[in-house]
Order: sequence, then structure tokens, then C-alpha cells
Amino acid sequence: MSIKKKIASFLSKHKPQPEEPESQAAPEPIPESAPEAQPVLDQNEALLELSADHPINTLYNQRRQEAGYLPAPRVCLDEDGELPPEMARREVRRLQSALKTVCASRVKEASGKAKHSPKKNRKNGKQEEEAAPADAPAALPDLDALPYIFLSSDKLYAWIIIFPPVRKGKELSREMLLETLGKQGISYGVNTRLLDRLAHDDSRYFHLYLLAKGKPAFDGKNGNIVDNYPRVIERILEVNEYNQVDYTSLNLIYNVEQGQEICHLIKPTEGEPGRTVDNQELPAKSGRSVPLPKGRNTEISEDGTQLLASIAGHVEFSGRSFQVKPVLDIKGDVDFSTGNLNFLGDINIQGDVLSGFTVRASGNINVAGVVEAGSTVEAGGDLVVVKGILGDGITTAQSQKSVFAKFIENATVCARENIQTDCIVGSGVYCGGEVVVRSGRGAIMGGRIWAAHKISAKSVGSPSECKSSIVLGGRPCIIFEQEAARREVNALEMELEKLECQPDSPTKSSLIGKVKIKLAAAGLKLQRAKKTLDEQAEAREEVADDGRLECDVAYPGTKITFGDQTLRLHQASRFCVIRQLEGEIVIM
Repeated sequence: MSIKKKIASFLSKHKPQPEEPESQAAPEPIPESAPEAQPVLDQNEALLELSADHPINTLYNQRRQEAGYLPAPRVCLDEDGELPPEMARREVRRLQSALKTVCASRVKEASGKAKHSPKKNRKNGKQEEEAAPADAPAALPDLDALPYIFLSSDKLYAWIIIFPPVRKGKELSREMLLETLGKQGISYGVNTRLLDRLAHDDSRYFHLYLLAKGKPAFDGKNGNIVDNYPRVIERILEVNEYNQVDYTSLNLIYNVEQGQEICHLIKPTEGEPGRTVDNQELPAKSGRSVPLPKGRNTEISEDGTQLLASIAGHVEFSGRSFQVKPVLDIKGDVDFSTGNLNFLGDINIQGDVLSGFTVRASGNINVAGVVEAGSTVEAGGDLVVVKGILGDGITTAQSQKSVFAKFIENATVCARENIQTDCIVGSGVYCGGEVVVRSGRGAIMGGRIWAAHKISAKSVGSPSECKSSIVLGGRPCIIFEQEAARREVNALEMELEKLECQPDSPTKSSLIGKVKIKLAAAGLKLQRAKKTLDEQAEAREEVADDGRLECDVAYPGTKITFGDQTLRLHQASRFCVIRQLEGEIVIM
């Protein structure tokens, strides 16, 4: 083939085709497929999932046909993760409904199916719809860009989504945005930089933007009390590496000097009002004030923020207030130099309670030494005897709370709460809670130990089979009060008989009168104790199988009683728990 023919053949293949008339030309259709579905992100609950049949996809496809490439729609309320999850879920549900409505309305309007108001005929003034020529094609409207603003239910957030113009409508401008904000009344917290960007950004359509953010209201904080002393004293005994308890460091008494701060007040704060995006104020509540817990022997400072001690003493929280109890400090022993002590407060004895003396206090009693034989100690609070109670059969120690002693020997001890000691020998113990004999020697030998709930010891009894009685359940403290009142009545009756045998004299009459007063008071105590026991028996409050004995070894000669049931041990039981089940005493 010649060169001339080759060139002619090449030109014939690339000859341009004649253009068809414009009426016959049709744009290449873009497949109306829904944009790629946005995945529902678990970490972002504010992302709205758009289904394939959502009206926004119709508007999106129409815009793609007119403008070409366009980013897929993305409707997310919280791109930065600032909204609380609960609020995000709630607002997404509201946005889903609102967006579907506005998109459906936009589609209907773009397709020319929106209802138009009829025009008036100027001649007769009647409303008539102008009849269009039958052969005239339906004219589709041109729609300008539409900014749509979505407000949160609390009006603290405003979002904007912009729908593009349809056909020959106007593109979005800053004036359109400002006009829309003015109609909605949004004027606070508006992101002006976003407004400037949206007026010129090519990817501004079909995306949700946070346009304005209000200021939430913050309620004030309530007042608060900061305590310098504990309101609840924990009676925890720490055992050292030698299995010994230091009874001098129980810290049951918190001393305070006159004028010293007990607690102080943090004043409440004022609330900070908020403001919505439509410039409406949100009210805020101010914090509530808290009164200082003022009790006896305390005072409030001049500025009203401190609770001070008006006297020196022991700080204690009782019920609703702090109070300062006076503390009687005995530098040495309780002997003839001090006499018997009867004090409304706490007593701190740095020595011993010698034989024959009585110490009574409405608060705590702390004895740094021993309680000797023949003495009596009664505490309205806790009783602490650092070196132990050494009795002779008539020594009595009583506490309305708990008793802590190094040892208890040949004494009668009653505590309404718990008893903690290293050793109990030949004593009568009445406890409304638990008796714990685990530190030191941890032995119970002889006597009768009665606890309402539990007795825990290393050993009970002795290899020589000394008689030891363990009683569990019931109301031991009330029985103790009844027995004490009965002994007092018997002693006073004997004293009265002796006085009546003496010759008549003014002294005899005076003594008889005093004894009768004491006898009447003791009789009232006895009657009160009997009445309490009878009431509990009627109400069936006394549960015999409520207690248990836990020990490492229980020796023969030990008698264990639950109510009317009694068990005598004839051989040693090791690492056992003894309790009553279904009316029978069992060893586990």
C-alpha cells in the first residue's frame, strides 16, 4: 500500500461524525444508585443511617446529574464527640423524622407536584385557576439553595444542612444564611467562620454542620461540712507479729482544746445562668446551705464557717451534732486522794483503780493500769483497761458499749456490745454482742461466759477439765441487770433488818429512811428488768439458737448451753464450730 493510501485510510477512520439536532440529544444517564451507605459506628451514636429509599438520596442523585461529582451525604450530630450519649440518641431520633419530612417536601416541590395557591381573576374577582393550554408541557420550577436549621430540644445546639439549588436556582450565599438565621431567631454562639466557609465551599451540600452552640446553665454546689474528727469510731484492734494487742493505742478518745476547730463549712456556690442559641436565658439554681452540727459545749465562729470547742474535752458525734464532753484526767491512781469518782463525761485514769473504790462516768473510761479486786467501774461508753481486770469474785466492770481489757480474772463483766480480751479466767461475762478471745493466750478457763451472738477463742476449758460454762443466745445484759438488782434488794433488806433490831434513836430513823429509798429504787430496777424479759418472751424475741461457739480446741468439762438445751463435752474437740440446729446442739 502506498503512503498516500495509508494517510487517506487513517483520516477516514478519525473523521468527526455530524452533530445531531439539539432536540434529539440526550445526556448520558447517570445510574440512580443510592450513595454508599454510611456504616453505623458504635462509637458514634450521633451518626444518622440513611436508607436507600430516603428522600435525601433522590435530591442527591438529581444534583449529581446536574453538577457531576458530589460527596455522599453525611448526617452526624456530633463529629467531635461532645454530646452525651443519651442526648445524642434522643436528638438522632428527632433529626431522622424532621429530615425525612423536609427532604420529602423538597422532592415534591422540585418535581412540580407542590400545591400552588389559585390566582384571582381580575375581571370578576373570583378565584380561578388559569387554564394552561392542553398542548403546553408542564414547566418544572427552579429552586434556590435551601439552608435547613435543626434545633435541639433544649435549644442549646443548632445544626444546619444545606440542600443545593434545583435546575437554574440560585447557589447558596452568605445573605441566604443570614436571612435563615434571622427567621429562626438564632443569634447566640453562632460560628461565623463556618458561615464564611459554607458560602464558598464546594462540598457544603448534604452535610450536617454544628452552626451554633448555647451556654448550658450550671447549678451551684451545695454547702459541705469538712470534719476534723471522725463521726463513727471504728473499734478495730490490731494484732502485732507476736499476736499481742496494744490496748494503749485504741484511740477511742479524741481530745480537743478550747477554741480548737472541730469542723468547718464550705459555703454553697451561686448558680451560673445559661443561654440558648436563640438568646434566651436559662435559669440556674443556687446551692443550698448546710448548717454546722452544733452540739453541747461548741460554738460557731464569727464568720459562720467554723465549729469550735467552747471547752477542753473529748469530741464525740452523737446523732446529728458534735459535742464536747468534759474529760476528767486523773494523773495517778484512784485511791483515797481522789475518792470515788462519779463524772458526767469521760474519765482518763493514768494509774490503777485500787481495791474498794468506785468509778462511774457517763462517757468513756480509760484505765492505764489495772482494776483491782473489790472495785466497781461503770461506763456509759467504752471501757478500756490496759493492764487488765484482776478481781476477787465481787469486782464488777460494766459498759453500755464495749469492753477492752488485757485479761479478765475472777470478775463480773457486762458489755452491751462486744468484749475483746486476751484471757478470761474464772469470771462471769455477760455480752450483748460477741466475745473475742483470740489475741495473746486466747484462753477461756472456768466461770460462765454468756454471749448473745458469738464466742470466739483459741481454747475453752483446760486439760485438767476445769468446769467452764458457755451460754449462747438470749439477752444476757438484761439477765445481768436483773441479777444485780436482786442482789442489791437482798443486801438492802438485810441491812434494813439489822437497823430495825437496833435501839430507837434519831440516827436509826435517818438510816432506815435512806435504806428504804435505796430499796425502793432497787425494787424499781428489778421490776423493770422482769417486765423487759416478759415482753420479749411474749414477742418471742429471744432466739435460743442465735449464737455460735468457734474455738481451736474445747476441752472436756466444758458445758455448752443454748436455751434449754445443754451439751457436756467428754472429749476434746479441735477446730470446731458449735451451734444449735433444729433444736439440737451440733459440733461441726
